Amino acid sequence: MRRVVNVGDVKIGGDNPVSVQSMTNTDTRDVDATVSQIERLQEAGCEIVRVAVPDADAAAALPQIKKRIDLPLVADIHFDHRLALASIDAGVDKLRLNPGNITDPKRIEQVVLAAKGAGIPIRVGANSGSLADEFLDENGHATADGMVDSALKEIRLLEDLDFTDIVVSLKATDVMMTLAAYRRIVREVDYPLHIGITEAGTPWGGTIKSSVGIGILLADGLGDTLRVSLTGDPVEEVRVAYQILGALDLRQRGIIYRVCPTCGRTRIDLFKIANEIQERLSDVREPLVVALMGCIVNGIGEAKDAQISLFGGEGNGTISIAGKPVKRAVPENRLADEFVSTVREYLRERRNEE
Repeated sequence: MRRVVNVGDVKIGGDNPVSVQSMTNTDTRDVDATVSQIERLQEAGCEIVRVAVPDADAAAALPQIKKRIDLPLVADIHFDHRLALASIDAGVDKLRLNPGNITDPKRIEQVVLAAKGAGIPIRVGANSGSLADEFLDENGHATADGMVDSALKEIRLLEDLDFTDIVVSLKATDVMMTLAAYRRIVREVDYPLHIGITEAGTPWGGTIKSSVGIGILLADGLGDTLRVSLTGDPVEEVRVAYQILGALDLRQRGIIYRVCPTCGRTRIDLFKIANEIQERLSDVREPLVVALMGCIVNGIGEAKDAQISLFGGEGNGTISIAGKPVKRAVPENRLADEFVSTVREYLRERRNEE
């Protein structure tokens, strides 16, 4: 079992649930924009948020940001150890250091002693795109072993300073390299793991790539906290993270959809209906399983343990709760409206019963 590290009031490691992180893509110096995005991330289910600290002005904005948010705040530091020291003074809950670009042991020592004094953890985040030359292969390319060796060098520096409040990440844009790195590091240390695929891409391709890499690691029992890295609105990262966790029965937040792929038997525009339903119910946070099926051939079996189901007919559909029809022969142009209202009413009644 991994050690436990506290990031604010969130525990990482041990038998704690896999926590979901994201990172803002606002200019950290713009406090209002950054806080606004963090609030949206929190509403989506983000539990730890990281911000870039590229310069002194960004570091100077951290106390204001910290004061206005409820999530644990992580400072992402590269190149300049003084920004790490300023972030600690600003009251952040965790540091992310990149061993590939802060390599001077004396500077690392300053940061470690300050973090120790403040009682905050450090994530040793080795990244395939920023390894020091000594950890690249003979052709100048990153490898899984190079990532692990880079992380281990920094970890040993921290341990030599009697600092063990550590989280480790080994992210590559290559899925197989990432898997190999994490599978090796767990044989070397017992610190909690922050997992993800770096620079995974835009929401379509990046979601697929992240789901494969993160999903395999989680299925192997590796990963204590995760970030899905996507180009675009970071709220989407949080949504994808919960879908990955839900698919593996690790955590559920919001609705899990079982949607028929459709075939020649389908007589409604299920694609349009399903997209409208998902968009209109995107605010739901309670755990719920719904099924949207084009016909009854496989739909009844696939939907039997869904709380609410839709089955397509000839230009209409039936809506069921716990397998019992509650609305029959609903016209196709009313199916999305009726399904959404059924879900809302079901959740209201469930809340009242609780």
